[in-house]
Amino acid sequence: MRKLPFDRYLPSPKTIREHPALRPVSKWLHEPDLWHMNRRSVSGAMLIGLFCAFLPVPFQMLIAVVLGVAARSNLAICVMLVWLTNPLTTPPLMLLSYEIGAWLLNRHIAVGELSLKWDWLRANMGNIGYPLLAGSLFCGAVSGLVGFALVRVGWRAHIVSRWRLRRERRRVRKLLEERDPGAP
Repeated sequence: MRKLPFDRYLPSPKTIREHPALRPVSKWLHEPDLWHMNRRSVSGAMLIGLFCAFLPVPFQMLIAVVLGVAARSNLAICVMLVWLTNPLTTPPLMLLSYEIGAWLLNRHIAVGELSLKWDWLRANMGNIGYPLLAGSLFCGAVSGLVGFALVRVGWRAHIVSRWRLRRERRRVRKLLEERDPGAP
């Protein structure tokens, strides 16, 4: 099978299975679909990884891995897509999720002063929690489904273009053989 350009940057399945921290769960990591790059496993990984990236909870990677194993999707892609939310991207994405959730629930709440202190979050979580959760689930589902569809359509388009190229090469080869039967 042909290697993809970024395969050299990914750890091997054996390396991951033998990692000391993953030994208790290594029996679940022997499924070949968890490591192959095919249309089904990559598109499923896009869906899971993008959905989990928007979840407003800690341990998003663990959730993505559990869902990826259950759905037999590519684990490396599941985990890498969760990294879309990092300390730089999380605040704007959570604000976007909150705004979309408040719009969906028709629940815009005026909060006096915005702060990232635990006391403020604890006091206002009842006001912002439901819109944030609803918006996060909505954004995660939409981005995951869009990623899933883009991978499926893009992969199919690539395969069709390869078929056409192969057919065209055969046609040209046949024309050349008809002109000069002795040519290689």
